[in-house]
Amino acid sequence: MTALTNRVYLGDNLPILRRLPDASVDLIYIDPPFNTGKVQARKRLKTVRDEAGDRVGFGENSYRTEVLSEQAYADAFSDYEAFLLPRMQEAYRLLTARGSLYFHIDYREVHYCKIMLDRVFGRENFLNEIIWAYDFGGRAKDKWPAKHDNILFYVKNAGDYVFNREEIDREPYMAPGLVGKEKAERGKLPTDTWWHTIVGTNSREKTGYPTQKPVAILERILRASSNPGDLVLDFFAGSGTTGQACLNLGRRFILIDNNPQALEAMRARFEGVADIAWITEGER
Repeated sequence: MTALTNRVYLGDNLPILRRLPDASVDLIYIDPPFNTGKVQARKRLKTVRDEAGDRVGFGENSYRTEVLSEQAYADAFSDYEAFLLPRMQEAYRLLTARGSLYFHIDYREVHYCKIMLDRVFGRENFLNEIIWAYDFGGRAKDKWPAKHDNILFYVKNAGDYVFNREEIDREPYMAPGLVGKEKAERGKLPTDTWWHTIVGTNSREKTGYPTQKPVAILERILRASSNPGDLVLDFFAGSGTTGQACLNLGRRFILIDNNPQALEAMRARFEGVADIAWITEGER
């Protein structure tokens, strides 16, 4: 196989992963389907002035809503562990001796996924459960609103792994008056709870793909657990946020997704980037 650099695959990730060589990847981030039992969908809308429209806006004017595009994928599995386990075994095989895995999930499945990952990676190689907290979107009225995701952080070898503490972005102190001026100006290292907004509707990052994650979250992970030139793998790539973070920070990437709409989103996102090979499953 030729040298691996900046590849995007369209296809089932498992056979593609099985073709990649042992210990060839420095960092894996994945944001698999959360097994919500729903179809995840996002529409891009356009509102135009129309006296016979379906909504009333500013100045009592009538407007009509047009659907520009819709992207969706099914998020339901009869046996979620049976789906994930062989892929996690491949992830372990592919990581270098000092490599790391960041597994992004939510409250519905995180406990079951941790037990599975403990079996694959070893409990001794589990380092953190990172809580990504945000405050946006709808709110349940019959329970505490769920406003966080869980990111499980594993390494191949807890005795020797990449963690670039000084490269991590810093945050303001919540009580800067309790620390000295120099510390307050420098900021503090993040803890295992990350407060960061989701990708907003009007954000320049927005691709229109469901469940898109902020680039800043991926950049934090890349800064901490990889070095410039390292190879990063995301085999539930979605809109390609991991690839964008790699381009921003000088890492190489392999992205895999089986949804043609994900490929469309990535082609639009990486338009003008020359150093990417676009590969359909079955091609080599």
